[in-house]
Parts: sequence; C-alpha cells; structure tokens
Amino acid sequence: MTLSLDAWNKAPATEAQTTLLSCCGSTAWARMLVERRPYPDSAVLMADAKAIWFELPETEWLAAFACHPRIGERKAEATGTAQFADWSGSEQSAAQATLDPVATSLAEGNRAYEERFGFMYIVFANGRTAPKLLEILEQRLGHDRDTELREAARQQWAITRLRMTRWLKP
Repeated sequence: MTLSLDAWNKAPATEAQTTLLSCCGSTAWARMLVERRPYPDSAVLMADAKAIWFELPETEWLAAFACHPRIGERKAEATGTAQFADWSGSEQSAAQATLDPVATSLAEGNRAYEERFGFMYIVFANGRTAPKLLEILEQRLGHDRDTELREAARQQWAITRLRMTRWLKP
C-alpha cells in the first residue's frame, strides 16, 4: 500500500519508511527522509530525496543495489518490499520479453561486471530491451570502479525517482 504525501507525512515512522523502501532499498536514505517530515509538497520531498541519496556512503548505495534482481533474473539477493519487487518486475518487462536470444550474454556480462566492480549491474531498465541493456552493460565494463560506482548511483536515482513519481502521483 502506498500513501498520499499527506498521509505519509502523518504515518508512523515504520510505515513511512516501508513506503520509501519500496522506492529505494537504502534504509539510511529512507530513515533520513522520514526524520525530516513533514514535507510541504512532492517537489521538496524529491529534492531532499535526491540530495540525501548522493550524500550517502558507498555501503548504502551497495545495499540499495542488492535489493534489485540482476537484469534478466526475477529474484534479488537482498529482500526488498513486495512493492519494490513488483516495480522491479514491471521495469524489466521489456528486457524479459526479448531475453531468450541474449540471455547467455547477459548472464556472462552480469558475472564479468560483478567481478570487475564488486557490485551488481544497476541500470534504469524501464522500457529498454535486453539487447539494449546488454549494450549498455558492455559499454560500462570499460569504466574504472569509481566512475562506474557513480554511474550505478545515478541509475539507482533514476529508478528511485520513477518509483517515487508513481507513489506520489495523485
């Protein structure tokens, strides 16, 4: 269940945090936003959410990444909320529809990415096909770790922003 912004502002902290964890798997991020309530409108909340996200330590980014299923898989290593899982599935639906021809390459790319960078491949998958996601993965394998960590954090923010927009939609 998602809450309107007004209801979220007034909800018990655990309920408000659960709503945010459906958007992003970082508990520190969710906790900080809940502590800063009430928000006067969604624009202020979104701006604060973005600012907090990019100030978090790497450990929080990695925790959020781990809540996602690998591209081409349906289950994440870490457990997110049920809403988080539903949104992940819908965001990857275009990739799933075209997965068969590129499944082996994508699985191999995921493994190579994790070996190279030490964390899973995070990409804004909404509306993108498996071949496109594989192409992006192959390009990003050329990054150094710091560049890629920052790119993965930007991709996570794009995912979070989409989910928050869905949640906050009147």
